[in-house]
Amino acid sequence: MSKIEFRQISKRYPSAPALTINNANLTIEQGEFCVFVGPSGCGKSTLLRMVAGLEDISGGDLLIDGERVNDLPPARRGVAMVFQSYALYPHMTVRDNMAFGLQVLGADKAAIDAKVRAAAEILQLTPLLDRLPKALSGGQRQRVAIGRAIVKQPRVFLFDEPLSNLDAALRVQTRLEIARLHRQIGSASMIYVTHDQVEAMTLADKIVLLNTGERIAKYGSVAQVGSPLTLYHRPASLFVAEFIGSPKMNVVPGTLATAGTENSEVIAGEVRLRARVNTQALAHGTAISVGCRPEDMVLVNAGTPNALAATITHIEKLGEASLLYIESGKLPMMTVRVDGTTRQQIGDIVHVELPSDLIHVFDGEGMACERTLELPA
Repeated sequence: MSKIEFRQISKRYPSAPALTINNANLTIEQGEFCVFVGPSGCGKSTLLRMVAGLEDISGGDLLIDGERVNDLPPARRGVAMVFQSYALYPHMTVRDNMAFGLQVLGADKAAIDAKVRAAAEILQLTPLLDRLPKALSGGQRQRVAIGRAIVKQPRVFLFDEPLSNLDAALRVQTRLEIARLHRQIGSASMIYVTHDQVEAMTLADKIVLLNTGERIAKYGSVAQVGSPLTLYHRPASLFVAEFIGSPKMNVVPGTLATAGTENSEVIAGEVRLRARVNTQALAHGTAISVGCRPEDMVLVNAGTPNALAATITHIEKLGEASLLYIESGKLPMMTVRVDGTTRQQIGDIVHVELPSDLIHVFDGEGMACERTLELPA
């Protein structure tokens, strides 16, 4: 078992006036792949280091398998950590780097050899066991660092931005290898820290998006917890909606024209839009924010309901898709993702539909109103 529970965890540094971690409540079930994601300074690595025992906990309780571990030394927690830096011994072979931690603990030589060979097989390192780190690529070195964690057979794997030092192609390859590793070692929980939302969306069973700045004091450290698609389709707040998704969600100021439990009408600029959103808790005329993701907006003919006229001010051609940057009246610039074969030009007038079932509405505090459409989990 490797269930991890954070109960009202907080962290305050004597030199900092504000809490780094505030009232973090979270449960990671056995075998889950949980990703901590958020902007710089939100406390992702601090929270991870608390699990590892490398940071003291200022308040609250941290439990692993029901045991309070706040004061337990790192060696007795049953965790293994993979750092951003490979931290390999340059004079040792791959085999010796992976075995070193077990040798320090006095493990049996035959047992060490068996564990190293098993880990090398999982990570496809067997042909490289007798090489020195200088003879390895960056991705291979990171796999050795992961192998060093695997041989310890921990209850919990901790990854602190392990792909940050790799180039784009190696990041994709190593990300796939980590996902495969999780499938093969299903009993151990994994906590993975990253600032890259693509890593979070593709790897996680559960995403924990952390607040930053003043939001930590006001709302606590945890902005939202859920599956990747939950955070994408059902963001709990404007902060979550704008953080998850690339390009980020278009958000414009608006006014609630007609409140409803399943259908509402909002005014954005000079356009009245229908939205499949429950706004019954808000008063008519309330100032709101209206959101729609670039990939959900559609180019349509003039006169189409739920559409606004706009001018294309810039185009980014990505190959498989193009991003149209548009301006409509006094509304902020918006982004529309279209097929890469688009023939639109800068300066063209287009009509863009915001489908009623794909519109998000946020109240004056930036909290999301419930979308009433049945969506993927």
